[in-house]
Amino acid sequence: MSTSTKKSDDNIPPKYPYAWSPNSTVTLDEFITKWKPSMVQNDGTKPWLWVRNEDTSSQTSVEDEASALVKAATLLQEVTEKVEQIKNDDSIPVRSNKKTGVKSKKEVREQVQAEAIEKLKEISKEHGYVCGKWLIFAPSDRVDLIWAGISSSLVSGPLSFTSAFCAKVSTSPQNEVPGYQHVICVYIPDVYDKESVTEVMRVLLRKHGANLTGVKSDLYTVIGLDSKHPSGISSTVWKNTTLLKDAEMKELKDAYFAELTASKAAASTQAGATKKSKQVGGKPRFLKKNVKDDDPFASDDEGGAKQLSSDRSGGGTTAIKRTHDSEREGDEGKAQSKVKRKKATH
Repeated sequence: MSTSTKKSDDNIPPKYPYAWSPNSTVTLDEFITKWKPSMVQNDGTKPWLWVRNEDTSSQTSVEDEASALVKAATLLQEVTEKVEQIKNDDSIPVRSNKKTGVKSKKEVREQVQAEAIEKLKEISKEHGYVCGKWLIFAPSDRVDLIWAGISSSLVSGPLSFTSAFCAKVSTSPQNEVPGYQHVICVYIPDVYDKESVTEVMRVLLRKHGANLTGVKSDLYTVIGLDSKHPSGISSTVWKNTTLLKDAEMKELKDAYFAELTASKAAASTQAGATKKSKQVGGKPRFLKKNVKDDDPFASDDEGGAKQLSSDRSGGGTTAIKRTHDSEREGDEGKAQSKVKRKKATH
């Protein structure tokens, strides 16, 4: 019988550049803006983006962690073998018999799995290996917004008042995957503290509208216990419905989205009012000329403009009269000159 464990993804690697903490040289906003999960591709060196609200080391000693991993991995292997034996044991009926009290294969298998879950809990508590995370899935077109909200909340928002202390989000695959879902993990110090776990759950639903898929122990992750494991053991310590009723979860998420819609509507109204204000007060207003004042024959030069102004102010009549008098005097002078020449010839 062999046991195996996988490399832990629940600890930030030393000097990892894609992680933020209060001791970072950049602000959280700068970090979130620079490293967006939808834009960062995992080339094998950056599978996760991390944010912590405090710089703390693991409370589990190296020795305890190693002992817990060996015990848990051994137990998981034993359960896997038992489940396979139950499946192939013809003496165990497919259907139960209430009269004889004989259990079905399904009932026997579920009993073995339930006992294993309790033993895993005992191992975790014995060695202080109780840290875990809420699992959230987010589509690529919304993951940046969801991640930014959860990160900010963890550091200085609603989540900062809960036991949650760390969060991470998976980056994007190098090759495009249709319908790819990013995983967001919100870490909590003790997955078996039901009250604390539920408090974080309520915040994630009410303040972030998160799509939660359960709470997973870090120990489960390292021993490779996932939803497809042949042991059939549940891969999560808590399912959503074991903590809150469907009606309450729906009420919390509905309140979040109603608030979000109202906020967007208010922002849209404000933006519209600001734009209208800029259009009215920001651009010069040009008044149209009075059509009756337009003179198609007016001169464009300064003298023509002054003459037009003078004419329209009442001086135009006098100017015209003087012109006519001058022309008449000139005609009379010409006539008198002609008469004198005639007399001279006679």
